[in-house]
Amino acid sequence: MANIYLAFVDTPGIFASIIRCVLKQKYIHVVISLDANLEEAYSFGRRNPFIPLISGFEKENKQQILRAFPTADYMICELDCSQEQKEQIRSTLRRDMEHRYQYHYAVASLPFILAGKVFYQKNHYTCSSYIARLLAENGICISPKHFSLVTPKDFYEYPNKQVIFEGALSDIVEQNSRWNYRRMGAAYES
Repeated sequence: MANIYLAFVDTPGIFASIIRCVLKQKYIHVVISLDANLEEAYSFGRRNPFIPLISGFEKENKQQILRAFPTADYMICELDCSQEQKEQIRSTLRRDMEHRYQYHYAVASLPFILAGKVFYQKNHYTCSSYIARLLAENGICISPKHFSLVTPKDFYEYPNKQVIFEGALSDIVEQNSRWNYRRMGAAYES
């Protein structure tokens, strides 16, 4: 067995507040990661955390997100998968990252999601629709809905996940910094 990770994110902002009101939940953004520390994590969202209008597929940068949103909260969940599923997901994420400027945030689909109507433009995704499609193509079904209708709430309610962390992004960054510092110290001693 292997694992992949979903990070649910609560960040401040007007757009986030609107989504929180519609979904009626704290965490309104979902990220997929190949590790529990979110070192190799990807999502559809802001290309630069400081600029809300430019969005697409990106590799997450925790330090940059923390600078933009010092009060951001995260919940990290673990999902079981086979090693083959994880390798296929890794391969797709890395390939899509190489071609990230061909992918765009699906702004036009938002009214359709609210209306419950399937709507998909090629290479346009929300954070949740991309991950739902990626997982479904690799045998992990989060929701019976069409991927274009999946929201962060569907991931949040998915029963086959295990919460491994819930708290401030600053705690994750600090924990990773301490771990990296200890690892570097051990390397110097050898």
